[in-house]
Amino acid sequence: MLPHYLTVKGRGEHEIVIEKSRFISHVARVETEEAAQAFIQEIKKRHKDATHNCSAYMIGEQNQIQKALDDGEPSGTAGVPILEVLKKKDLKDTAVVVTRYFGGIKLGAGGLIRAYSKSTSEGINTTGVVVRKLMRVMSTSVEYTWLGKVENALRSSIYQMKDIQYLDQVILHVYVEEGQKQAYIDWMTELTNGQGRIAEGEILYLEEELM
Repeated sequence: MLPHYLTVKGRGEHEIVIEKSRFISHVARVETEEAAQAFIQEIKKRHKDATHNCSAYMIGEQNQIQKALDDGEPSGTAGVPILEVLKKKDLKDTAVVVTRYFGGIKLGAGGLIRAYSKSTSEGINTTGVVVRKLMRVMSTSVEYTWLGKVENALRSSIYQMKDIQYLDQVILHVYVEEGQKQAYIDWMTELTNGQGRIAEGEILYLEEELM
């Protein structure tokens, strides 16, 4: 599992007009090629009267699955520019469909490449990008007399609190980046003078929206 990667926040749409042609970008997070194909078909069905529904997607930790479709535009002028934007922004598990309604003015190969690139980029910006960080839930059990000190230290630290359980002892659950796990253990051990019992929990991705 990657320690962190970028992807789109969810779904989004954005429209621009270039030389009287409408370009509508549709963006979605997809985790399988089947999901990407289903999204493309959904958009094509919704815009079945459009001149073109061009698309591209990039899926997998190592971008193993990449596909670009021109849907009737001159070869290499639509799907590939969309895919190149995904590569440049380093977005994983992302699919984009750009719907074009022809406005009567031909753009030429260079114009098409610029139009599809711009539409894709603006659509992604509208949808939003998140960084997904691989986190480990670390649980620390302490006596109630330690609660104030440990909770205050955690809330002013780089670590993110998940929740607190109040049982026979207090158990503080904290999200820790996988690469910082040993640093957290050392820090918590020193903070509690070795009185805290630290255990590793589940591993999962947390999302943080990029500004």
